[in-house]
Formats: sequence, structure tokens, C-alpha cells
Amino acid sequence: MFGKGIHLFKLFGFGVELDWSWLIIAALVVWSLAAGYFPAFYPDMATTTYWWMGVVGAVGLFASIVVHEFSHSLVARRYGLEMRGIRLFVFGGVAQMDEEPNTPLAEFMMAIAGPITSVLIAALAYGVYSLGVRLDWSTPPRAVLFYLAWINGLLVVFNMIPAFPLDGGRVLRSALWKIKDDLRWATRIATYAGSVFAVFLIVMGLMSLFTGNFIGGMWWVLLGLFLRAASESSYQQVLVHRVLGNVPVKRVMRTDVQTVSPSISIEELVDNHIYRHHFKMFPVTENGHLLGCITTRRIKEVPREEWSTRTVGELAQECTADNSISPDMDAMQAFKMMTSDGESRLLVVEDDQLRGVISLKDVSRLISLKLELEN
Repeated sequence: MFGKGIHLFKLFGFGVELDWSWLIIAALVVWSLAAGYFPAFYPDMATTTYWWMGVVGAVGLFASIVVHEFSHSLVARRYGLEMRGIRLFVFGGVAQMDEEPNTPLAEFMMAIAGPITSVLIAALAYGVYSLGVRLDWSTPPRAVLFYLAWINGLLVVFNMIPAFPLDGGRVLRSALWKIKDDLRWATRIATYAGSVFAVFLIVMGLMSLFTGNFIGGMWWVLLGLFLRAASESSYQQVLVHRVLGNVPVKRVMRTDVQTVSPSISIEELVDNHIYRHHFKMFPVTENGHLLGCITTRRIKEVPREEWSTRTVGELAQECTADNSISPDMDAMQAFKMMTSDGESRLLVVEDDQLRGVISLKDVSRLISLKLELEN
């Protein structure tokens, strides 16, 4: 769910991506509308018409979610929070922030912007629907407009439930944060509320399945499972920010770095270094000077029969910003680079000199130790 998605467009400086999981949910939304919702409320129409209504309704829901998330992003920008874009996945979307809000007010304003926007969308859709009724439009467009008004109203009610990470849960967290001035405590309480609500949804979904309401029960169970996972993930993210915030990389890095000489053969590199230490990337140094990096991806480009005659120096490439960082960089930023780019190790470089290396395993150990010792 958090891997590379499909880039759709960019607006107001925010990129909009579509997670692959959303395609599955979009297909389920179309099916639910075409096979369940519209036939139940508007019977005796052609099957093809129901499917077209389902597609248009799903597109309208997609657009509503995008506008909802844009409102979060614009308000977050207003309060100085850096936004990486909007990601649409599973049951909705998320405005991707590089950091948590720095004040309870910023949290509240950012959270409440989404529901207010959904209220306006619902009112607009219902206003156009009412106009269509007066002008005697045909049933399909009126039905889709009424659905969009109803679903956006439902999104407002659902999102305002005080269960983190829903918007209502964020409003709750902002209030708790204001009361006790402790973001971690506020997040823990709001996350617990989110987990309890998620279990409630799962139980209600299972009951619906047993009573024959397959479509409704399926949605409740899936939504509950997703909300529970998102709630736990959000709390873990807060913990990581608290542990790694303002910790420089030089306090976490290792200085005993496994390096290789540019003169050794690729065969020696593979047998004596890669297979022994199990790293996919090695720094290439000579007399303490960093010459470049050699990766398994680069080695795979060379035919196996040439490994004994080709040297590391021939294949080494310049270490890029993707695999090297400064010792003064924040450890949280290094952690984000490793988790988002799939790089398990980053070289710590200063003035073309290799100072150390930081790995995802080392950062994970630090997080675990700090949580254990400092509660």
C-alpha cells in the first residue's frame, strides 16, 4: 500500500498518486452501485444503464475524495507543514505529511477542513439534484447526483467519529493535546478509540454477513480491518518522530564500514564481500578517499564469465543523493529515505570522505532501545 503508486496529476503544487489497491476498491464500488444500490432504489432500468451509473458514481466519489484531501493539504500548507502530495488508497485518501502538526490548533484546523469541504460538496450535489427534479431531468443523472449528495454526507458523519486516524479522531487528538500538552499521550488515547471503533465495524460486518447482507457486511469488515491497521500505523509514526526527532545521523551511524578496493575483481567482490556480509551496496575507497559505490544491480549488468577479469573500479559509479547523506542530517529524514526508497543502508559522507554508514537495522534498534528506556 505504501510502495510506488500511479502518478495522476499535479495541482496547487501537490502531486496526486493512486495506490494500486485503490483500483480494486474502485471496481468494488462500481459493482456495489451497479448491482446493489441503484437497482434497489431505481428498479426496472436496463443493466447497461446501471453499470454506467455505477461508473459515473464512482468517478464522482473519486473526485470528492480528491477535493476533500486537497482541503487538508491547503490548510496544512497554511500552517507551515510540508506536504509531499495526496495518495489515494483503499477506502479513501491521505494527505502525505513529512511531519506532525506542531500545535493543537494546526491539527484541529487541518482535520476539520476535510469534513467542511465534504459538507459543501454534498450541498452542491443536492442543489443540482433539486434543480434536475424541477427541470424533470431523466432518472439516471438525478440518481447519481442524489447518491453523491448522500455519500458525501455519509463521509462527513463517518469522518467525524472520534477514532484516529479519521478526521474526528484528529479533532479529538487536538483537544487532548491542548489539555495535557503531550502529543504522544493524546495520540495513544485517540488511537485506542480508533482500534475500538475498528473492532466494532468488523463485528457489525460479520453479523451482516451471517444475516445475508453480503455487500454491506463485506464493506464493514474491510473498512474495520483497514481502520485498525491505519490507526496502529499512525501511532507508530508518532513514536518514530518522537524518538528520532533532532537526532543527527552521526549519533546513529557506524564507523566500522565494510569498504572495497577499486582494484579487486568482481568475482572477489561477490565471493568475499557480498556473500559474506550480505550487503547490496559497498563503498569503493582508496587511501580513505571515497571513489564511488558498487551495487548488485550494477554487477548484474556484467556477464558472469567476465567477473574474474573486470574490476570494481571499472564498474563503480558516483554515490548519489539516493544512497549518501550528511552526518548532520536528521536521523528521521534518513529513516524516511530508507523506508521509502528501499535502501537498507546509506553512506555518511562529508567533504568526499566516508565518515560512516547508517542502516535501517541500526535505526530500528535505536527506536526499540529508546522506547524501552524512556517509556
